[in-house]
Amino acid sequence: MARMLVLGVGNSLLTDDGAGVHAAVQLNERVGHPPDLTILDAGTLGFSLLSALGDADALIAFDAARAGGQPGDISIHEGADFDRFVRRSGRSVHEVGLSDLLDMARLSGQLPERRVLIGIEPHTVDWGLTPTPQVAAALPQCVSVALDLIEHWRGEGQTVASVTVEEAHAH
Repeated sequence: MARMLVLGVGNSLLTDDGAGVHAAVQLNERVGHPPDLTILDAGTLGFSLLSALGDADALIAFDAARAGGQPGDISIHEGADFDRFVRRSGRSVHEVGLSDLLDMARLSGQLPERRVLIGIEPHTVDWGLTPTPQVAAALPQCVSVALDLIEHWRGEGQTVASVTVEEAHAH
């Protein structure tokens, strides 16, 4: 059984910056606590998450991510594309972000081979406890993409590495 980790990244005190955390909360409400899935509020990240990452065979990260789209647009990045995307300056709204955590995991031999970033284009990053309407409206779709991936990764005879986001979400 694949051990899957979902990280909700962001600061939920800063409107759309908390999109990843809000998506993780919604996912948790839908799935509860299955034994093969850990859902964490990663906040603004920290290297204390390294052990959780090292225990996972697969990673899904929700995060506010600037991909050049309209507020609420969803961008999906897999594997090496995930790594390249989070390394680009200005893409994450965090000073210490997923790139740093992935680098530490890679250096310590704990980076899951299978990893997907589900990014949500922010509209506003300012004080506030709820995301803007555009971002809030996108959260259920983000959760749906994650659920599709999780179900495919659990599929009989299906390895996590053999399923792409497009294949999983096509069903």
